[in-house]
Amino acid sequence: MFFALSKTLYFLAQPLTLIILAFIASFVVKSARWKPRLRLGSLILLLFFSNEFLAREMAQWWETPPQPLHEVGNYEWGILLSGVTKSDFGPADRIYLSRGADRVTHTVLLYKTGHVKKILVSGGSSELINPTKKEADEIKELLVVLGVPDSVVQTENISRNTHESAVEVAERLTGQTTPDRCLLITSAFHMPRSQACFASVGWPMKAFPTHFYSARRNSSPDVWLLPSLEAINIWNTLIREWVGMIAYWLAGYV
Repeated sequence: MFFALSKTLYFLAQPLTLIILAFIASFVVKSARWKPRLRLGSLILLLFFSNEFLAREMAQWWETPPQPLHEVGNYEWGILLSGVTKSDFGPADRIYLSRGADRVTHTVLLYKTGHVKKILVSGGSSELINPTKKEADEIKELLVVLGVPDSVVQTENISRNTHESAVEVAERLTGQTTPDRCLLITSAFHMPRSQACFASVGWPMKAFPTHFYSARRNSSPDVWLLPSLEAINIWNTLIREWVGMIAYWLAGYV
């Protein structure tokens, strides 16, 4: 029920869903007064959600800001949250990453520069049907290929979402270490919800955000004036995260 409700809310709040519904409604309603208003509304929504400057500004407001390596400090554990592999590609003799690949590559960087001594990858499968592939196991395999020793990487491949990751990681590390010796690694847009989830189970950690949608301000005219598919993608990501945060709050996870 919780999963279905959050997915429904996200679908209804997507920019393209709102634009299409407003446009379709302009043909369905019989009121001559509302027809032009709905069509104008759909156009305004399209211009708003496709404006890259506004999308980047909103991302900058929400995302946990980047942290220079010299300010990171040293930690016993790097807690890497999964959610970046693609299982629907082939051939199956390699691992495919989404645009969130920074989560993996920056974790390698943190290890090789001595900021983390060990890595715990958290995440099973979020698929409802045939959840055979475990993301944590795939990411560990990739980390080893990238030069991280097998003995350094542990996995937690049971959890299906961020709340369950927090529960499993806290249970796994209790008695071995303390939260202040752990560094949380995930995408910048996902970091606020992730930190809230871990704090709610008594395992608050410092953040090392990766995979940013925000960027340095660009005042060129095309950023302001030309519609951008990337802007719509940013809004989709942010709205999905906000819906997730609300759903987690209602469920008592944050």
